Amino acid sequence: MIFVTVGTHEQSFNRLIEAVDNLCETGVINEPVIMQTGFSTYEPKHCEWHKLLPYDQMKENVVKARIVITHGGPASFIMPLQIGKIPIVVPRQLQFNEHVNNHQVDFTKAVAERMSNIIPVYDVTRLGDTIQRYDEVAGAMQNNGLHANNDQFNSALEMVVEKMFIREEA
Repeated sequence: MIFVTVGTHEQSFNRLIEAVDNLCETGVINEPVIMQTGFSTYEPKHCEWHKLLPYDQMKENVVKARIVITHGGPASFIMPLQIGKIPIVVPRQLQFNEHVNNHQVDFTKAVAERMSNIIPVYDVTRLGDTIQRYDEVAGAMQNNGLHANNDQFNSALEMVVEKMFIREEA
């Protein structure tokens, strides 16, 4: 099973939802797909889909999925990493009116370069090839010891977030 999530940002991410639906229609994807489509307006015809899912259901889908495809929001791709999955990350882009700027592109590039524990896809026309090669690419990443980097990455990110949001008591 493939699980796709676009988070809860109020702008649509039709580009990703439609691309995955088309890959199912054409047989490039030949396994069940469950999508969390958020505020996207495109309604998939070849996949199970839900606008929003409770956190527990999201986590259950990530655990069951062979492949997790997510937008570039950190919260969405950190969960698969915590579970030991290497997600395919398709960042939202300003040029398609999917976000207010390109911070998801910048963040995805930074994580991919520094941590090498996600598979970035910036052009959805490359998504089918990435899905078909997923086991090979993800397997090579895990065989290089990158699977162990997930805990390290999550701990470091947690410390950064704590410093940003937790005030020290006087």
